[in-house]
Formats: sequence, structure tokens, C-alpha cells
Amino acid sequence: RDVEGLVGSEMCIETALAPGGSTYPDNPHEGEEFGYILSGSITIHIGKKSYRAKKGESFYFTPKSTHYISASKKTGASLIWVSSPPSF
Repeated sequence: RDVEGLVGSEMCIETALAPGGSTYPDNPHEGEEFGYILSGSITIHIGKKSYRAKKGESFYFTPKSTHYISASKKTGASLIWVSSPPSF
């Protein structure tokens, strides 16, 4: 389930990733990205680095490298993802 909304100069989506699922890799672009994990756990892949986050945690990065999010193979994940300016 994806729920999208445009708020000012930001794009906000609520998305669910199936266990082992991921978003499509996004090319570098200007702006900022922020997310909050509603359930499950994820890995944020930014360039060659990876960062983990779980329910109740948040993430922030400037998208200067190719990036995407993958969900835990056991739990999947639900998250709110904000991009400013909108890029998805």
C-alpha cells in the first residue's frame, strides 16, 4: 500500500515493503530525504554504504549517491518517506 501526498515543496509517501522487498534504486539528485519506520526494519543503501533502522527510528540523508531501501527478509517494513524537493 502506498499513500502519497504533496506538502509544500515536499513529497511524502507511506509505503509498505514485503519481506525482502526493496524500492527501485534512485539516481543522485538535489535535496534531502527523511523517513520514519512504522513497523519492521530496513536497510538504507546509499552508494556503497548501508545503514539499518527499525520500528520507531528515523533516517535522514542528502541523496548525492544512488540510493534505495530494502526491507528485512523476516518482517518486511512500513515507513513514511519524505523527499524535498519532490523526486518520486
